[in-house]
Amino acid sequence: MIFRQLFEPDTFTYTYLLGCPRGGRAVLIDPVASEVGLYTSLLEQLALKLIYTLETHVHADHITGSGLLREKLGSKSVVHRDAGAPCADLLITDGVLLQIGDLDIEARYTPGHTSGCVSYVMNDRVFTGDALFIGGSGRTDFQQGDAGQLYDSVQEKLFSLPPDTLVYPGHDYNGNTVSTIKQEMAKNPRLGNGITREAFIEIMRELKLDYPKYIDQALPANQSCGHTESVRQG
Repeated sequence: MIFRQLFEPDTFTYTYLLGCPRGGRAVLIDPVASEVGLYTSLLEQLALKLIYTLETHVHADHITGSGLLREKLGSKSVVHRDAGAPCADLLITDGVLLQIGDLDIEARYTPGHTSGCVSYVMNDRVFTGDALFIGGSGRTDFQQGDAGQLYDSVQEKLFSLPPDTLVYPGHDYNGNTVSTIKQEMAKNPRLGNGITREAFIEIMRELKLDYPKYIDQALPANQSCGHTESVRQG
């Protein structure tokens, strides 16, 4: 498998490129509109054809590149059916299996950060979006967020994966790149070490986070797969 972890520093967003070398097909998980030029150059360099853009949810912190990539490269946008983005080409549900050449990617419904969150599971790794961070989790105070639901999603859908499963989050604000399910179960201060559902709900209630910087631009744009007059191609 061809694998690249790409970082957009303004919003601390990770985008993941997964490619099948045998068939020359690829997917991007959570592409950012400002980085579309980088993605297209990298795909060309690696001789890969982009088939899908996979969204873990409708983002409030950055504008997705899915629409621009669809226009440029003919890729199909994939989101969960409850994400609020009817513009997508594929509206998936829990357990849907996407096949890209030799790569199998399972969508697991992991709501709580938003009502339409999914994580993408492969045989040795999981892309958790904003459901599970390295040593943290996504916030639950907007976009139909629900702390109890997020706790259930992580405990039931993610912590049930094999302990050595690699965890690749949607963001990291401390320079971390990868963790494991075992590590997060043991050390995640919000969700690990046997913390109760009630304790997690209280932690999330007391966070008192700032209003997301780009939410007023990002949410409506992402509900239209990134199409907005203010989007600039990378």
